[in-house]
Amino acid sequence: MPKTIRLRTERDSLGAKSVPAEAYYGAETVRAVENFPISGLRFHPTFFWALGAIKKACALANQSRGVLDGRRARAIIRAAEEVMVGRLNDQFVTDVLQSGAGVSCHMNVNEVIANRALEILGRKKGDYEFLSPHDHVNAGQSTNDVIPTALRVGACRLLREFSESSKALEKSFAKKAGEFRRVIKSGRTHLQDATPITLGQEFSGYARQLEKGRLRAEAMGRNLFELGIGGSAVGTGLNTTLAYRSRVIQNLRRVTGLPVKSGKNLFELMQSDADFAGISGVLRAFALSLIQVSNDLRLLSSGPKTGLAEIRLPTRQPGSSIMPGKVNPVMPEVTAQVAFQVIGNDLAISTAVQAGQLELNVMRPVIAHNLFQSIEILKNVCGVLRTHCIEGITANAAKAKRYAEESYGIAAALNPHIGYAKAAECVKESVRTGKPLRQVVLDKKLLPKSILDKVLSPGNLTQPKKR
Repeated sequence: MPKTIRLRTERDSLGAKSVPAEAYYGAETVRAVENFPISGLRFHPTFFWALGAIKKACALANQSRGVLDGRRARAIIRAAEEVMVGRLNDQFVTDVLQSGAGVSCHMNVNEVIANRALEILGRKKGDYEFLSPHDHVNAGQSTNDVIPTALRVGACRLLREFSESSKALEKSFAKKAGEFRRVIKSGRTHLQDATPITLGQEFSGYARQLEKGRLRAEAMGRNLFELGIGGSAVGTGLNTTLAYRSRVIQNLRRVTGLPVKSGKNLFELMQSDADFAGISGVLRAFALSLIQVSNDLRLLSSGPKTGLAEIRLPTRQPGSSIMPGKVNPVMPEVTAQVAFQVIGNDLAISTAVQAGQLELNVMRPVIAHNLFQSIEILKNVCGVLRTHCIEGITANAAKAKRYAEESYGIAAALNPHIGYAKAAECVKESVRTGKPLRQVVLDKKLLPKSILDKVLSPGNLTQPKKR
């Protein structure tokens, strides 16, 4: 026998609606669930942490200005704190693809906090005449200032976590750069032999690429500290006061630990989501660097018999269902896939950002979902790439040195001594006859052996001369 679900009846502005008796959400949430069975996806937990923080900050401000009595305010604050720690996450059931501006998600949160607060007060769920999702939990607020504020506050928190993870990855590459500083190898341009380089120099470039990407994200993220909360429906602050706005900001600083501030122009913050496009853009650039680095790791470790095999990646799992003993570069592979997803998310965010009209951008739900996902998966992949791959890389120094010594790229060092044309003739003869380049130069008596040894020493070719 299927389990019978007990129901309660709630009323919203459209009429009566049946709601599961044990649910903390209410009639407006049920309508949203019925209206938008689209993706099955839910917003990131940090988004609800941010919404809980905003509701707590607003309740404290409303209590201080007498809009909420102490008893109701304390219950709302306690329920909002439970939202912040994730205790009520299973009650946030609206699809990420939903009504414009995030009204459905916002009312889901308002209803959950209201009904949990009613329970704390010993009242029945749905007793909105005593404590209302609209009149009490949402006092002085609008979806139009709450949702973008939650986007900013939540993104700031996630960006901090991303910065920590990416910085650790940078340090791992930098440590390997030091470890490999004496490993001479052939450089490659156009995927062809070029002048020698050290493996450490190569890895130092990866570290700096990622450092610059992180710094760009941190710089762009500082724009998110400016909040539009208190702007109400269109930025005018209808049904609020300047004192309320100031107190909400102060409360949010204390509750979140973030250096947030009131926006210089609330109309701009209501109209425009360009700051989110900016963040997504720098994350896209970071993702592009990750793709290049992960592709290089795959090339450098290719083989192990028929590829470059200049480095060895840690073995993480069997690589084939048919070829015994095969091992694949799975961590660089997953890193590239994450980066592809971030690039796709950036396109979705960009199109949503430009879709704002007049006083509001109603496409914020898709911005919230994609931006938070991008930050989360980049943070996570930086962590696993570091611990499961970079920290365990070893160099095949002998093979790398042999490539460097056999590379025709070292012929460039002959230019100041015998000229480009004669050096090119020597390379072509070496290719044609199979003789080592060094031997061709000696046979032609273009340089004495003592000078040639110095000129073609790979170690001398990896750094500029002092004079």
